[in-house]
Amino acid sequence: MPDTPDRALPPTERRLDASAELDAMSTRERLALLTAESRVAVDAVEAALPQLAELVDAAAERMRRGGTVHYVGAGTSGRLGVLDASELLPTFHLEPGRVVGHIAGGSAALVSAVEDAEDSAGEGRAVVAGLGPDDVVIGIAASGSTPYVGGALEAAGAAGAVTALISSNPAASLAGIADIHVLLDTGPEVVTGSTRLKAGTAQKLALNGFSTATMIALGRTWQNLMVSVVATNAKLRERTVRILAEALGIAAEDARARLEASDGDLKSAIVAELTGRDPAEAARLLSAHDGSVRDAVAAGTGP
Repeated sequence: MPDTPDRALPPTERRLDASAELDAMSTRERLALLTAESRVAVDAVEAALPQLAELVDAAAERMRRGGTVHYVGAGTSGRLGVLDASELLPTFHLEPGRVVGHIAGGSAALVSAVEDAEDSAGEGRAVVAGLGPDDVVIGIAASGSTPYVGGALEAAGAAGAVTALISSNPAASLAGIADIHVLLDTGPEVVTGSTRLKAGTAQKLALNGFSTATMIALGRTWQNLMVSVVATNAKLRERTVRILAEALGIAAEDARARLEASDGDLKSAIVAELTGRDPAEAARLLSAHDGSVRDAVAAGTGP
């Protein structure tokens, strides 16, 4: 059976010929098809890297000026945005409110479907009220036509914020009101219309890439080490010891002692060791260079 000839439908709503007999397949065959089709998501994100890089650069520039980033979506798209935003505090010690996820229907929609909420453009406008030119609003919608997302993009654009749409529809109706369209062209789903599959996987990859690359641009890592991690429990405190030992090439006991001398501040301990400064001066260098270990070390060792 060929894909539906109705090209007026978004790609994610068309039928995939490879899964036409899905219910007649064995369990292994179904899983193999789902896995094979998921690889399409990686290719779709790779094709969108120029637009994704443009979005990262725009967001990093505005966040350096104190701006914020807002993800706006409904259903799976909204949940993925909220998930990505929530993981930035423990991973990168990002201050609350700097990257925020909004889902149509509010927090209740995180665990239960609130399907009609996506039709409210007014709710979308409300969640971005008060934003301005130093802010970024990223609408996430596989179809590229969700009214909730459209309301947010329209209001944010009118306020001068940078706007982006992440969709899986080359003909997304909302693309025209976004500054950047990150097109994740994943095509028809294995289960027709179920965008929690390939489209959702591509969205997750794109959001991971966007937020991680933005945090790196803001100096929240050093080399490939997670030096901004918040050590809120025993496991994470031991992780900071391992990170410092790896960064400086020293034994764990020495790393623990240096952390204690820096009041547990991993970045200060690294800068102090690499510049020969005391921890207090290392902390001042970091503060003067927006928390970037690389820039603080350069300033502390330069002429």
